[in-house]
Order: sequence, then C-alpha cells, then structure tokens
Amino acid sequence: MSKRRYDMTARRVRAAETKERIRAVAVALYRERSLDDFTLDDVAERAETTVQTVLRAFGSKENLALAALAGVAAAGTPLRPSPPGDVDAAVAAIYDVYEAIGDFVIAQLADERRRPALKPSLDAGRENHREWVRQIFAPQLNSRRGSARTQLFNILIVALDVYVWKLLRRDLALSRSASQTAVRTIVAGVIDAENSNGTNPLAELVGRR
Repeated sequence: MSKRRYDMTARRVRAAETKERIRAVAVALYRERSLDDFTLDDVAERAETTVQTVLRAFGSKENLALAALAGVAAAGTPLRPSPPGDVDAAVAAIYDVYEAIGDFVIAQLADERRRPALKPSLDAGRENHREWVRQIFAPQLNSRRGSARTQLFNILIVALDVYVWKLLRRDLALSRSASQTAVRTIVAGVIDAENSNGTNPLAELVGRR
C-alpha cells in the first residue's frame, strides 16, 4: 500500500514539474511572439513533451495563454512605491515596469479582440493603472473639484499609459531618459500650466473627447 502511495506521489510530482515546464515554455514563447504565432506543437516540442500532455495539463491553448500571462506578470518588475505627488518618482517607477514587460502587454492588448479570455486580466490591469494614478497623484487631484479633477485624472491616465511608452520608446525610438523627460513635461504641464482665464487647453481637449 505504501509503495502505491509512493508511486502516486511521484506521479503527481512529475506531473507538476511537467506542467511548470510547459508554462515556462509558454511564457518564453509569449515574450517572443503573438499568441497566434505559436502553436501547441511549438510548446510541446520546446517543453519536450506531447500536445496531449499540454492539453491534459491546461485544457486549452486559451488556458495556457492565461497561465503564461500570469507568469509574465509575476516575473515582471514590481511597481515600486513613490511619494504621492512626486512626478519624477512616479514616471520613473512606471517606466521600470514598462521597460520590463511593456512589449508583452502591448502584444496582449493587440490580441484582446481575438482572444476574449484575455479581457479579464487586461481589465484588471487597466483598473490597477487607474488606481495607481489616483493614489500617486492624490495631492494634485485633491486640489481640484468636479470636472477639473476628472479631466486631470483622465489626462494623467493617458500620459502614463503603456501606449505612450510604446509611442516614445518603440515608434519614435527615443531613449528611456528622453521618453521619461517627455512624459514628465506633459504631466507637469497639465498640472501646473494654466491660461490666464484659469483654463487648461489640454484638459479641455480631453474633456471633449
């Protein structure tokens, strides 16, 4: 009886090790290419197992993709704390994250419509981003009321978004330092610069959209 229990335990350990190896391979492939650009055969070959084993471990490619997404997020750079209201520290902190996993996040956003299973995780990321902006820029936001506060909040969300990182770092090929300077300038301008009549043209533009 003890021999049987030992065999079952050993099988569970091997199954867990195989599942983790498959997940690690999916994470690596997911970092390299779009979900549509690799197959379960690719995963199985690199993990040195079979497609049947991959499906037995995860059930479907969608489930494997979600496991890979969670793995990349867990392995990414955590968002380090920064003092509320400190624009320089906030931009540096969010760019630490984008430099680590920004390309991956952009790839997932591109897959979102084709892969509805990604939406809950991506929605959670969007909400986390909004909450981070709300907390880090609380001093600036709390100095405004009503629509002015809402407009500032929306602009900060946009200015610090991963798509802006992509535009600066990938599309325009700016250095990280230059990209952060650009974002700091945008954020500081939105917070501080006002017309003589007390309105901010960028805030008005975002407010109309």
